[in-house]
Amino acid sequence: MQAISVDLWFDDNAEEAVDFYTSVFNNSKVSSVMRYGKDMPGPEGTVMYIDFELEGQRFGAINGGPQFKLSPAVSLVVARDTQEELDELWMKLSAVPEAEQCGWLQDKFGLSWQIVPPQLGESLLDEDPQRAERAMRAMLDMKKIDIEKLEKTAAG
Repeated sequence: MQAISVDLWFDDNAEEAVDFYTSVFNNSKVSSVMRYGKDMPGPEGTVMYIDFELEGQRFGAINGGPQFKLSPAVSLVVARDTQEELDELWMKLSAVPEAEQCGWLQDKFGLSWQIVPPQLGESLLDEDPQRAERAMRAMLDMKKIDIEKLEKTAAG
């Protein structure tokens, strides 16, 4: 078992969200489903909690009701090595174009994601402060990260 994992709170569509996420990511599966029983807070027989994996990483999803909403204050970071991989994942997940900025997007369930290439961190942490600053400015002007543009801008 993973020492730390993430549970996601949904009103009543955790199963739909998990089906979507496991279809988007490779090496993904539903591990178990717990349903509400008689005299429990949710409708009997409906999904209460789903244990699932994305790319081998464990997550949970709960149908907990409308009290809490997903927030951009928490995002899931996904590394992608190539522009093609980054673009493909972006197209599958992004559902709120006005929420896109600096490699961040929001999906149709309200979950925020950062889809980033390793070049982004390398550029932002470059030993040359001017190069790092150029990379930061380039990133701030982007919605989806453009690896080639990032590298060219950082290089000057």
